[in-house]
Amino acid sequence: MPVSLPPALDLFLDLLRCPTCRTRRLHPGRGALRCPAGHTFDIARHGYASLLTGTRATSGDDAAMVRARDRFLATGTYAPVREVGARLAADAASEQTTVVDVGCGTGYYLAGVLDRLPGARGLGLDTSGRALRSAARAHDRAAAVAWDAFRPFPLADRAADVVLNVFAPRNPAEFHRILRPTGRLIVVRPTLRHLAELRGQVPAMVTIDPAKEQRLHRALDPFFAAVFTEKVEYSAPLTRPEAVDLVAMTPSARHVNRAELNDDGLLPDQVTVSVLATAYQPR
Repeated sequence: MPVSLPPALDLFLDLLRCPTCRTRRLHPGRGALRCPAGHTFDIARHGYASLLTGTRATSGDDAAMVRARDRFLATGTYAPVREVGARLAADAASEQTTVVDVGCGTGYYLAGVLDRLPGARGLGLDTSGRALRSAARAHDRAAAVAWDAFRPFPLADRAADVVLNVFAPRNPAEFHRILRPTGRLIVVRPTLRHLAELRGQVPAMVTIDPAKEQRLHRALDPFFAAVFTEKVEYSAPLTRPEAVDLVAMTPSARHVNRAELNDDGLLPDQVTVSVLATAYQPR
């Protein structure tokens, strides 16, 4: 039986574009999205559409990472991070706002924005089908599409009022292309103090580049000007299972032996959460 078009995805048909043709709109038909030239893209039974073509990205979260992330985010430990992203997005938005979350993961941060903007619609882009299963269910006004953030987005020019980018890859030129001139880019990223206690106990975890902020500025400066930056930093208690999930939900999971985390080795019982959240306006 063909998969029906998810209602939230229907909200975005006016903005989606065929990734092969780049300019033609997509239309639903027989469990897929199709363009007038005949290119066809499946709608998964889990509620997201896959517009990926050619060589597929392999860096997306796997099932174990997604389960760990769902468990950890459900604890509320990152709620202040979600709140600052939602507040900055809301400050730059109206009720009838289109939000595109690039590297949306399970849709946790996008749902926070939509909760704050009752009339807004949200679209999450991510490479991980496992994560998109959750993103497609994260909010009744959130749609989810499989896409690689490093490739030109399958969206019309000036399609978005807000682009959200939380702990995710960035594509400044595409951010700029899809944002309306009055729109805002919201970027949330870790500082050097983020999870310092955990990284100190688990040396195999991915480190944070000391030049991260300089690289971010160089990449965004041709396209965007920073409007406002807020630092969010706090100490959060951690149970042992939460500490294991916090490692397992990140790219560090590919470098850390899960069995070593589950043994009697020392893991911190609290951790520093430290991020910078910046709102940018297009140049």
